[in-house]
Amino acid sequence: GTAGYIAAAGFPLAPLLAWLAAIFETALVICLLTGAFFSEAALLAAAYVLFLAFAFHGPSHWTGNQAEFGFFVDHFTFLAGLLFAAAKGPGRILALSRSIIGRA
Repeated sequence: GTAGYIAAAGFPLAPLLAWLAAIFETALVICLLTGAFFSEAALLAAAYVLFLAFAFHGPSHWTGNQAEFGFFVDHFTFLAGLLFAAAKGPGRILALSRSIIGRA
């Protein structure tokens, strides 16, 4: 299903991209749940969400379906939360609080 959606958006190699997205999203979940590289993962996730907003719900999709604008705007609430998480870090509860950015 995901590969079909990717192909419908005009991307080549949709099955490969679907697998890469699944692997990337799984790695993000592991980082965010464990606290390992939390801020870095949150920043990568924010960039990914921004890419998804424009690639799948951006201005070129609004003319065909006005609801796409709502889907586009919804991505920015996720973006704001991810940027907040990146700025604040994992907190002191998570077991693997490792970071490259400087928060340990």
